Amino acid sequence: MELANLTWPEAKEAISRARVALLPIGSTEQHGPHLPLGTDHLTAAWIAREAARQGGFLLLPTVPVGVSVHHRQFWGTLWVEPEVLRAYVEGIARALAYHGLKKFVLVNGHGGNTPALMDAARRLRDEGIFAFVYVWWRAVEEEIREVLEDGGGHAGELETSVVWHIAPELVRPDKFPEAAAQAAPAWGRKIQGVEVGYDTVDFAAAGCVGAPTKASPEKGRTILEAAVNKLLRFGKWLAEAPPEELASKPHKP
Repeated sequence: MELANLTWPEAKEAISRARVALLPIGSTEQHGPHLPLGTDHLTAAWIAREAARQGGFLLLPTVPVGVSVHHRQFWGTLWVEPEVLRAYVEGIARALAYHGLKKFVLVNGHGGNTPALMDAARRLRDEGIFAFVYVWWRAVEEEIREVLEDGGGHAGELETSVVWHIAPELVRPDKFPEAAAQAAPAWGRKIQGVEVGYDTVDFAAAGCVGAPTKASPEKGRTILEAAVNKLLRFGKWLAEAPPEELASKPHKP
């Protein structure tokens, strides 16, 4: 059930039936010369949509811009401050809670969003609204190790594979060599153990970390199926969990 496609009388019925809402959250930021700016929100929305379809969850409209200031030197990147994202997500949750639905999964597609989303979830819990952050690639770390040669990164093998599966028309395989030639082997830049790479451009000239040349849509399908399955199972657990199990705990005696 996609909330944005419903009329208000249909939404009344859908909200009363649904026990869990999924809120996809991503970013609009550079992903090298070979992937679209929408990589993160497209992936989060795809995973959430599939899980909602299979589990009968309510799918909320995607939040497409996140905490991406570290990519700002690359054209087209958009960003908001962490406190803005936090407040925006809290507002969405409070609005739906007003209508009676108080269990949420924040389906996160961008690592830079995670601290703000965790903060939002903590604050909402104190209001009796139960939100949990599902960081899809963390949930399937074992599957990533089994399927990929190069692992994660930014616009590397992992993200290239998943976008190649969900939106092949947006992937530019002819740009893989350019991305790989200027890619960083790992995220960040350190000197004597001190992080000095504040922005992506400090260590990755083309904005890519990892090896997109090792990607394939088949790898993407396997990993995405695992991510949907984990989210589906978590959503079912959340639907059944009593509020007292989820609520903020009082002082220990």
